[in-house]
Amino acid sequence: MSYYAGTIDVAVIGAGHAGIEAALAASRLGLQTVIFTTNLDAVGNMPCNPSIGGTGKGHLVFEIDALGGEMGYAADQVTLQSRTLNLGKGPAVHSKRVQADRILYRNYMKKVMENTKNLTLRQAEIVDIRFEEENGKKRVRSVVTSLGAEWECRAAIIAAGTFLSSRTITGEAITESGPDAMLAAGKLSASLRREGISLLRFKTGTPPRIHADSIDYSVLERQDGEELVTPFSARTAEQAFVSGGQLPCYIAYTNEKTHAIIRENIHRSPLYSGVIEGVGPRYCPSIEDKVMRFADKHRHQLFVEPCGADTKEIYLQGFSSSLPEEVQIAMLHSIKGFENAVTMRSAYAIEYDCADPLQLRATLEFKDFKGLYGAGQFNGSSGYEEAAAQGLVAGINAALAIKGEEPMVLPRNSSYIGTLIDDLVTKGTNEPYRIMTSRSEYRLLLRQDNADARLTPIGRRVGLIDDARFSAYEAKQKHIADEIERCEHTFLPPSDALNGIMQESGLPAVTTGISLAELLRRPTITYQVLAAVDPSRPELTHAECYAVEVAIKYEGYIKRQLAEVKRREKLDETKIPEDFDYDKIPSLRIEARQKLKAIRPMDIGAASRISGVSPADISVLLIYLTK
Repeated sequence: MSYYAGTIDVAVIGAGHAGIEAALAASRLGLQTVIFTTNLDAVGNMPCNPSIGGTGKGHLVFEIDALGGEMGYAADQVTLQSRTLNLGKGPAVHSKRVQADRILYRNYMKKVMENTKNLTLRQAEIVDIRFEEENGKKRVRSVVTSLGAEWECRAAIIAAGTFLSSRTITGEAITESGPDAMLAAGKLSASLRREGISLLRFKTGTPPRIHADSIDYSVLERQDGEELVTPFSARTAEQAFVSGGQLPCYIAYTNEKTHAIIRENIHRSPLYSGVIEGVGPRYCPSIEDKVMRFADKHRHQLFVEPCGADTKEIYLQGFSSSLPEEVQIAMLHSIKGFENAVTMRSAYAIEYDCADPLQLRATLEFKDFKGLYGAGQFNGSSGYEEAAAQGLVAGINAALAIKGEEPMVLPRNSSYIGTLIDDLVTKGTNEPYRIMTSRSEYRLLLRQDNADARLTPIGRRVGLIDDARFSAYEAKQKHIADEIERCEHTFLPPSDALNGIMQESGLPAVTTGISLAELLRRPTITYQVLAAVDPSRPELTHAECYAVEVAIKYEGYIKRQLAEVKRREKLDETKIPEDFDYDKIPSLRIEARQKLKAIRPMDIGAASRISGVSPADISVLLIYLTK
């Protein structure tokens, strides 16, 4: 039995990173939104590593902020340490990562949602989604809680994370549980299967948490944060974010003794005994999997990272395991610096249900269920950042659909968010999907430093960027454009000072006048080093200076990649009707026809990225659509 609880516009199921962004986006766009969570004390929880960003992931956070999302600003407020990864490589792969205060992040997000207009935060487990018929298709009608409350809604966004029919596994100990010993959500899986939604079974894991005072840091490698910190969010003042008071991290290593303990007990590993059925991520294996798969390696690197400023819990990144607790303790004590380590939380693996993302459109709406959206790990992805990005897109599109406006679909050449979603909905995934810079063919265009230039106008169009922020954005872009123009037309004569710079940079002396831009195109010359011979330069922020330097230094490469984008855009411009009958094209191969009918791509570009659809199939399809 159920009772009528009220009528709302959007119901968001789950208050993790995907649910938060979805609910904030929908409510900020003026829709009455309720976000449901099984535990109000776990809003924005980080059950795995308390960090935001990383390779590829940092790009997502900058993009979320550029569109008007919350994650970047929240991360700036709770940063314990900030580092930019891959600085030894080109700017395309520079990725910011921060160690975040887990408790402060959770509190910040809960407070934001409690104070957001049109948004209600409610503790309740959603056990059923009900539909009604509309023009021969199913449409979301309501969501039902475990206490029998039925909320009528116009859209529902499932952002259930790793809670659907989840169980945690540590050795022989198996518990029907979500992360951090919270209650699993079993009934919603059954509801989705009843409607014919295809679910996958995935697995992930987490390492033990160690008491900080039980670690001997004197034998570990110290890793400090960077001195000049570029914030994730355009809302965070640069000058207020220069390094100071950051907490250190450390590096430790496993050894032959650690590996011997693992090998002796590998028969007790749920991964190898067949207890774990779900598919785990290849790129983030457990420590026992690393040892068995890479038998030639004598040690594996571990990162010793704080969980917060006011807690003694230490996260041991790289030491995920599902081995029995006593084996974990023996393994831990074999590591240098951890001989007397005290475990506060044991490591565990977690299995959970998620949707096959091939059932989704690029808007993240289910193709066969109007008003039903998926976001985050429910869509087969992994990671806080991937989840938040999808939540933002789902929340925006649910709101736009209800308002009768055009959807927001981000193409691959626009963003890593677009790449992530396109990969999921056109290729699917057979393991928890993780974004990486190598996933994008447009890496030089999709840098983290130009996320605002790429996406803030889109955030403005959909309604998440206000006047003040957009004015600041326009001012920044003008500063960058004006400075690039000045550098192209400002010439420096030969001088002792300039040639001193050239000599220090390993370059031949200048004998004739040369422009600032031409100097910047030399690989070893930076914008900063030219300040000594460039007295007329304006005052710019660090972010503006960096943008100027990259734009000038990589101009030729950027132009070539933009030309490639234009060529590929022609495929994306050729739309395919949703009800297109592929059976009418006899020259299509059977495999291609089956894949196209199942996935129903929006355009030729998306069709060309489907596994099993060949270039010859695309040519046939193009000819038919042209006719």
